Amino acid sequence: MRVLLITPKSKLPIDVRTTPSLGLAYIGAVSEQRGDQVRLLDMNVDDTPLAQALEPTPAIVGLTANTSQIKAAWRAAQEIKALKDVPVVLGGPHPTVLPQESLEKPFVDVVVRGEGEATWRELCELLEVRGGDRWKQDLASVPGLSFQKGGVVVHNPDRPLITDLDNLPFPAYHLFQIDRYTSLQPAIDNPQENTPSYSIMTSRGCPYRCHYCSQSIFPARWRARSPENVLAEWRWLVEERCAREIGVLDDSFNIDRKRVRAICDGLISAGLNRVPWILINGIRANLADEESLAQMKRAGLKRTAFGVESGDQVILNSIDKHLKLEEVEAAFKAARKLGLETIGFFMIGLPGETEATMDETIKLACKLDPVVANFSMTTPFPGTVLYEQVKANGRFLMDDWDDFVFFEGKARYEMDGLTAELQERKWREAYRRFYLRPHRLWRTLARKDTWLNLPRVLRMGARLVLPKGWLETERRGKQLEGEPCN
Repeated sequence: MRVLLITPKSKLPIDVRTTPSLGLAYIGAVSEQRGDQVRLLDMNVDDTPLAQALEPTPAIVGLTANTSQIKAAWRAAQEIKALKDVPVVLGGPHPTVLPQESLEKPFVDVVVRGEGEATWRELCELLEVRGGDRWKQDLASVPGLSFQKGGVVVHNPDRPLITDLDNLPFPAYHLFQIDRYTSLQPAIDNPQENTPSYSIMTSRGCPYRCHYCSQSIFPARWRARSPENVLAEWRWLVEERCAREIGVLDDSFNIDRKRVRAICDGLISAGLNRVPWILINGIRANLADEESLAQMKRAGLKRTAFGVESGDQVILNSIDKHLKLEEVEAAFKAARKLGLETIGFFMIGLPGETEATMDETIKLACKLDPVVANFSMTTPFPGTVLYEQVKANGRFLMDDWDDFVFFEGKARYEMDGLTAELQERKWREAYRRFYLRPHRLWRTLARKDTWLNLPRVLRMGARLVLPKGWLETERRGKQLEGEPCN
């Protein structure tokens, strides 16, 4: 059966790195296991018209969307329905939380909630067996689906989480035009060189319930792949997919430090540590002791991130972070001692914040002095505790879901005296105070990447330094030339 999978175009205000959708890579692999003929269209790097992508006509079309992509997904679904009478299925974080919203659109047939692999497989089997419109009669038999029946939205029971992640196929990266994606940077200093970059997820879920995190839409359960299974995929990425850098996408990679050591030992013994890797979403600072960081470095780790969020312990406690500031400082100290590059994730405008608490966050960022400090404007995403807090006690400042984009200095909410003006002013101040220090300016000027990507660097800097609304940029794709494995 023919299948078309689509990543809708993301709306971002600045140039950013582009990476394949790991979620759709897994869905594509599951479909191919069934024997389907799968085509994938990533509208962020491929400008193929939908009319062309729909030829020959697929039996089913699947789209994924987070909150900032949902309107683009709806537009694509509407265009698909205008061109072809095919089932349109929507999945991803946003429709998982708000399935009814999408099903009220006449161009969305089904929403897949939560982890999609098993649900997608059963849905495709149902469509293949029943065919035509008859497949809709049996949708109630598939856990994890939401759909309309007789004008009423029906939510099937949730599908249990996948217990054995080793049973999943490796992601179908061959469906992507890998040469059109950028590097993960800066494991390789020059992102314009031939750098096939791949992501790997060695575990799913998180046992923590931070109030701002969309992981809270899933049960508080962490599931890990076996070290053997992880190493098999890692070897496949390096030896068959020609990976020159790898990004670990786990939300909680270092929960089980014994497992981390086993993975690192395997990378070293197999010689896979010759390929640099980074921890994209970061690791828990309270579990990042010097011994485990040293083992990861020997295994090829070049950069890790830490979710710090706030420099005020009271604020950290209020968001259920389960993290102490002294643990944060110890983790950065250990990483710096080992020569690892670091990213610090910080948030401006958490509930209960004042100008003084935000100052503490900026001061801590300067003290930790990571290679990259990412100050994000606190955003209450649907499904989070924060979203419910704002809904009950504050007011949202977004006009629609397109406003839920990253890297914008725009306040998303106001609550309990925390004004938009204060959040936006402190956000810009944070970037200025961190990056305009003399040694930071010198470090930036000394980097090869700065000069190779000077227009992008200047635009990003102007967005942070110039007054709000002064500069508007559009995201542009960068094409890379492929290179055979050496």
